[in-house]
Amino acid sequence: MIHVSVVGATGYTGGELLKILLAHPAVRVVHATSESRPGQALADVHPFLRGRLDLTLEGFDARRLAADSDVAFFALPHGVGSKNIAEFVARGKRAIDLSADFRLKNVKTYEVWYKVKHASPALLKKAVYGLPELYRKDIPGASLIANPGCYATTTILALTPLVRRKWLVPGSVVVDAKSGVSGAGRKLDAMYLYTEVNENLQAYSVIKHRHVPEIEQVLGDQARGAVSLTFVPQLVPMTRGILVTAYGTLRRPLAAAALRRAFEEDFGGERFIRLLPEGKWPRTQDVAGTNHVDINIALDERHRRVVVLAALDNLVKGAAGQAVQNMNLLFGLPEAEGLK
Repeated sequence: MIHVSVVGATGYTGGELLKILLAHPAVRVVHATSESRPGQALADVHPFLRGRLDLTLEGFDARRLAADSDVAFFALPHGVGSKNIAEFVARGKRAIDLSADFRLKNVKTYEVWYKVKHASPALLKKAVYGLPELYRKDIPGASLIANPGCYATTTILALTPLVRRKWLVPGSVVVDAKSGVSGAGRKLDAMYLYTEVNENLQAYSVIKHRHVPEIEQVLGDQARGAVSLTFVPQLVPMTRGILVTAYGTLRRPLAAAALRRAFEEDFGGERFIRLLPEGKWPRTQDVAGTNHVDINIALDERHRRVVVLAALDNLVKGAAGQAVQNMNLLFGLPEAEGLK
């Protein structure tokens, strides 16, 4: 049995983690922490846990958590948990970080985009980017997993087969990304109030979203060369789900069959990636509550442009589900254990 702690258990991601972990046959949740609500019953924050997980929220104590846990999930905002992670990992334990703190390899890039000073830059060299479909072999021996962002996961998987083959004109990629409100986290902000989001569709962080350098870093790694793109996120009045539409101009004419074959070659054996039948397009309701990513491709022959659509649940494959997928790999379990 793997003993697990969740640090930052009161948010949407923390709640989703607890929901998945509670159903995992090889896991026992031993600690749940919150700096804002220590001493409060966990079930008071997440009522769905009532009668299922009898834990009291506590403050973070690296020594206590390390003594009782094999691994800890850190579901904290960026810039908040990196010192705690350093303390925990220093005690010989494994950490899976769901914030952005260890995704970017360049400290200056992180500090420019996130506008905070990195508290534990020395750990960046130890961190493994936890996108199993691309970095599966690197994950089992890691002490620290940087769980990818939700937009980043969707966009990277949508574009990887194309950038690997260098089929796209450099600088031609434009990504339209729509997300449910839970992607913003469980916080009080006027932008996310019901009366602001209901019956409303709006763009935000246009061309300046913080996942851009993460996406470009990983796609550049897959392409073995620099990749740049234009990224426009939009907020949709629903709770969960992401739909990405990525457009790119082809360097040379290609048949639709060749494009599809590239995705089949790269992802055909992946448990959680579903390449949809021709003419069937990804829908957020089909991936809600699951760890799946649905993808399909279209070719605009008139303009030599490829269009890739991808959908996932931002709280599952975009966060908690992918984190558990990484945990399974860390401990030698079947990758899909405890996941839908």
